[in-house]
Amino acid sequence: MEEVVRRWWNGCWGRLARRDVWLVRQTRWKLIARAGDSETGKVLRWEFDTEPEALHMVDRLLRAETAGQWREQDPASPGVQPREQRPGRHPGSAPS
Repeated sequence: MEEVVRRWWNGCWGRLARRDVWLVRQTRWKLIARAGDSETGKVLRWEFDTEPEALHMVDRLLRAETAGQWREQDPASPGVQPREQRPGRHPGSAPS
């Protein structure tokens, strides 16, 4: 979904002289998954156009065989944030 936030026009008519600039906000759902701790963990990232697509991937990740039991946390509570992706990892690549 795109939203035009601001728009500029140079005031000239004609296909050779006219210039337009749009500032557009595009809403996407981002999903971040980390395996390991904040120092050495592997971070994977995905982007989705809709919330149902993102939640489908969340469901896949939570159903994968892992130690422990998943618990949903309050997103507003402080906690350890995933660190930036390591160089060489392709965004959207599947977990290994």
